[in-house]
Amino acid sequence: MPRRSPYEITLTAAERLELEARARKYTSPYRDVIRAKIILMAAQGLPNDVIGSHLDTPRQIVSKWRKRFYEHGFPGLEEEPRGGAPARFSPQRRRRG
Repeated sequence: MPRRSPYEITLTAAERLELEARARKYTSPYRDVIRAKIILMAAQGLPNDVIGSHLDTPRQIVSKWRKRFYEHGFPGLEEEPRGGAPARFSPQRRRRG
């Protein structure tokens, strides 16, 4: 039996309009479109596993973005800095051989 998410999403009219615009924008990165769709579907009361199956996304990813939006709003949908050592070479620099 799937468990219910403790992060119930309730959107204001302005938030819903912004998310709908992000979800429709074809020039946006795919990740931004999917995140907007996840939140819109979560606001409809759908469980994470159903959202994941509709968007072909793992349930854990749906859960992650639902929780981040619940806790931080729109800033929670942005990329966070990644760990690890900084790049040793810039993307423009190529080896000649």
